[in-house]
Amino acid sequence: MTRSARYGALPRSDAEQAWRLVVEMVMETRGEWRRQVAAATGLPFSRVRALWRLEDGPRTQAELAHDMGTDAPATTLIVTALETRGLVKRTPDPNDRRAKQVSLTAAGRKMLATVAAITDRPPDAFAQLSREELKALRATLEKLAPSR
Repeated sequence: MTRSARYGALPRSDAEQAWRLVVEMVMETRGEWRRQVAAATGLPFSRVRALWRLEDGPRTQAELAHDMGTDAPATTLIVTALETRGLVKRTPDPNDRRAKQVSLTAAGRKMLATVAAITDRPPDAFAQLSREELKALRATLEKLAPSR
């Protein structure tokens, strides 16, 4: 089956082909969970993503934009909306007076706890795998996963 360039250039190497399959599976199967998250939080999913990026501590708006892959104006809109809801706060960056740091408030942490309670069920295709195949898949993905 020929794949379109929906998720970037057509893969050539085995690594690119494997990555494409992982991306397709995630992108095409998480819609229901994302809708549940949006309904539970009252936030667009992009704003929930911003909260996650702040979970480990304050970030400048520029760092947040970089982490989220958004430009500065879009990040400003996201932060402003989250600040209006009381989920984040902006403070002067102690290392650069021109910059602002963004951090979670108690309400923002509570919102992340709400999201964490929503089960992200695996796609139906996982039911086709044996217990041994699932263990092997998990072991492989753990080797590739960024440090947590």
